[in-house]
Amino acid sequence: MRPLSFLSKLTIFTFVISTLPVLFIGSFSYLTSSKEIQKNVNKSKMELILQISSNVEHKLTTVNQTLNQVVSSSVLKKALDNQLNENDFILYNDLRSEIRNMQSFDTKLEDVILLNQRQNWMIKNSGLYRLDQYKDHEQLSNLLSTPDNTSWILTPSSWFYSEESINPTGCNYSISLIKKLPNSKLQKYGLALANIPACSLQDDINTDVQPLDSIMILNEDNRILLHPDSSLIGKPVDESGFQEVSLISDPEKTSGQFKTLINNKKYSVTYLRSQLNGWVYLSVTSMESLTKESNKIGTITIYLCIVMLLLSIILAWIGSRQMYTPIERLLNQIGQRKTDLRLKHTNEFQVIGEQVHNLFQTKSQLEKELGQHIQQVRTFFLINAFHGNIKKRKLFEELEQFDYHTQVEDWKTMAVITLSIDFSEDTSYEKKDLNLLLFAVHNIIEELVPSEQRLAPVIMDHAVVVLFGSPDCNIESYHQTLYSLTEKLQQEINTCLKLQVSIGLSLPFNCIDKLSIAYREGLEALKHRIKLGKGVIIQYENINSGKHYLNLNYPTHKENDLMDAIKLAETDKAKELVHGLFKTIFAVELSPQEYQIPLTRLLNNLLIMMQESGISLNQIYHANGSIFEELLDLHTVAEIEDWFWSMVIHPMIKIFNSRQNAQYHNISEKIIDLIQHDYDTDLTLEECASRLHYNANYISSVFRKETHYYFSEYLTMYRFKMAKKWLGETDMPIKDIAAKLRYNNSQNFIRSFRKQEGMTPGQYRDTNSGAKSKSKLDESM
Repeated sequence: MRPLSFLSKLTIFTFVISTLPVLFIGSFSYLTSSKEIQKNVNKSKMELILQISSNVEHKLTTVNQTLNQVVSSSVLKKALDNQLNENDFILYNDLRSEIRNMQSFDTKLEDVILLNQRQNWMIKNSGLYRLDQYKDHEQLSNLLSTPDNTSWILTPSSWFYSEESINPTGCNYSISLIKKLPNSKLQKYGLALANIPACSLQDDINTDVQPLDSIMILNEDNRILLHPDSSLIGKPVDESGFQEVSLISDPEKTSGQFKTLINNKKYSVTYLRSQLNGWVYLSVTSMESLTKESNKIGTITIYLCIVMLLLSIILAWIGSRQMYTPIERLLNQIGQRKTDLRLKHTNEFQVIGEQVHNLFQTKSQLEKELGQHIQQVRTFFLINAFHGNIKKRKLFEELEQFDYHTQVEDWKTMAVITLSIDFSEDTSYEKKDLNLLLFAVHNIIEELVPSEQRLAPVIMDHAVVVLFGSPDCNIESYHQTLYSLTEKLQQEINTCLKLQVSIGLSLPFNCIDKLSIAYREGLEALKHRIKLGKGVIIQYENINSGKHYLNLNYPTHKENDLMDAIKLAETDKAKELVHGLFKTIFAVELSPQEYQIPLTRLLNNLLIMMQESGISLNQIYHANGSIFEELLDLHTVAEIEDWFWSMVIHPMIKIFNSRQNAQYHNISEKIIDLIQHDYDTDLTLEECASRLHYNANYISSVFRKETHYYFSEYLTMYRFKMAKKWLGETDMPIKDIAAKLRYNNSQNFIRSFRKQEGMTPGQYRDTNSGAKSKSKLDESM
């Protein structure tokens, strides 16, 4: 009997298996339809309550932030210490303005209540009350016993409208944010309450919620905050027919889904517990509405299975013919015919397998030859990397190509070892054997040092060079490990080859892009054999004080002036200082690489000042790459200066300028500004009050609270500051300084200065001039 061809076998097989998927899919879809529907519905319900919780918590967070502003305001702090009678109209009006500003936000905030148990007053929308005369003052006073200084609680709305004939919100309960006052003291005797009608939570529910769905919100005590039946708001959740209260009471479970009975009907419940205040958001869906869809799917599945069964039989025949076509073409290409296969009693795949086997044998030979070339390519790559001929981005790509990427990322500390052979008269080798000896040393390093601690050693510049890395961050420990390793290498080479070798060690570094610098340091260390002799281990740290770069004369004073101009938002002055700073930097003849030192130092110092001032990098630099890499890609002085100004300095000046404008809204800042501008006039507190349109006693107390100084003290301090500046930076006579600072005669100024600084103005000028001269001398050295 002749064997069946692969086409016949394929056709029979497809006929058989075409019916199985159809039957399986049909039965599986019907059995799992209800589960999948439930899963999708649960997912959508979880997304729904996530959106609702986000809307509600956004509202609560906004109320909390705005109430914090009221609580932290100086007006409220002053009011807490007063009885607030009819004589305090201005203070009361300021408090009402704070409350009205808070209610202006779109948060459905109905009322803000302030009460002071110590001073016996209460303020709300309807006016000012004596606390002990308010109808529900006992209930409100009891809120002081809440355990937390800030909390959300459910309160009856009647507490806040006992003086009005009707409740304007139409809601029996309010959600109240309670903050105990004063917030800066341990003893609390006041309260600030922000009330949101509980019924207003219904506004945060989307209008596309299905009719059979119910959205509920419970507080941490399982009392209802939101329910389709508004009459249940404020009541325990079990009164709504909900039986599985224990499933949502565990505070450690933040979300979940379960099935339960509500009024003897099956429901699917999806819940989410808020991390903000412990509220529970629930979506309740009837199981009856879910099973209707699965019944429809069952009917449709039967008809589809019949149609698919017919189509699968037709496609099985057509598909078998199409699948066999490539095999037929392949047989024709290798010179085999169907008649020849039948005569040989063999099948198509046996013939194809023999041909593939021959191809794999050829492939193995090619891979063996290619492996030998890969080692040469890797050596060529490492040589270019040590010479610094590969850019940083390309370097990381090449490391990944040679499977070094993960290894280098794990290394926290790295160093380059350069090993050179020391020929002597008593050695049996000659210098013509150098390449052979270096190759032997190369093999010894590969055998002695584990591969996870190094890259492949390479022979270059008459030395063996290898990068050694370690995950150890401790520099001292790394030095000990590296030194013991090099000593072991010296001993092993001396034992095996009877040779002395000298080893140069670079400074430790932690980024692979410094590889070329470390290589030059290793070679530089080897050059010191002329003084130290043969067979030594030389650390670059010992010959260059541990520094990678040259010590350049950096214009620190000009940089400080630039920093001050930026902070003061003086655009024109900063522009002039930037030009002068770059003129000084590029006045010195350096190599292009050495110019990177002062430029990166300037950029680093600007970023440090920016960080210390609370400005993030994203506020001034919006590109995705590194700001340092962008700087190093610039080539001309004009480009670099323009880049510093437009990308870093000017955006920072804009930020400081906006901050300065915002700060001038504060009274104390305005007074300080007046002092800084008019310190050399007969400036008085009354004149400041007149300019700012405030009462003199009032701004005196505000200034005292903000700065902890009286106006006269601060003015005197600033004048002495300017006096010290003129004494240290100018040759202005002491008599002129005294007159400029509004002293009647110079003797009064000298006596005051001695009392303040412990020395006369002349002594201060001599001391400051001596220190300044010494600093300049140190910089020049």
